[in-house]
Amino acid sequence: MNKTRKMAFLTLFIAIEIVMSIVPFLGYIPLGVINATTLHIPVILASIIIGKKEGAVMGLIFGLTSLVKNTLEPNATSFLFSPFFSLNGTSGNFMSLVIAIAPRVLCGYLPGLIYEKIKWRKDDLKVMLAAGIGSFTNTALVMGMAYLFFGSEYAAAIGRAFNTILYVILGVVFTNGVAEMIVAMIFSLIIVRVARKVIVR
Repeated sequence: MNKTRKMAFLTLFIAIEIVMSIVPFLGYIPLGVINATTLHIPVILASIIIGKKEGAVMGLIFGLTSLVKNTLEPNATSFLFSPFFSLNGTSGNFMSLVIAIAPRVLCGYLPGLIYEKIKWRKDDLKVMLAAGIGSFTNTALVMGMAYLFFGSEYAAAIGRAFNTILYVILGVVFTNGVAEMIVAMIFSLIIVRVARKVIVR
């Protein structure tokens, strides 16, 4: 795929990402004090279809939408993703930016890297593996950093004792995280199969 086509497809994916982030219950799905998300799917698709660098750009867009969402439409745990939000004396800080952006950039870079480097004959398996790892990386890093940088504050925000918060986070990773991973794998496989017919990478 030449640079002009890459830029055109990247622009299209960015537009999709922004629209999904704006439309209620499409990109961000409220689950009480946290949001589930489907915004990792266009990020992963861009990485596999266009390339890992473009996927990283998409991940940055994902992270910025998270920052904006948690600043303008906050919930009890928005301090995890926005340095501009505070609740009951708990404020976000620079590490909030790291949580909002770094896992999402990796979520965009890794699928393209895996798809590029693995030389399996069965392309469908490559797509599913790349999508699964990209999706799970996002969830695991976000929740892991939340525990590392804001463990006690996160526990207070969701009304749990700090000595139980690790189990809560692991529960989120292995329920929401696995569900998001499966959805990403299925959608990526379907859409990449269609894209193969019209795009030459």
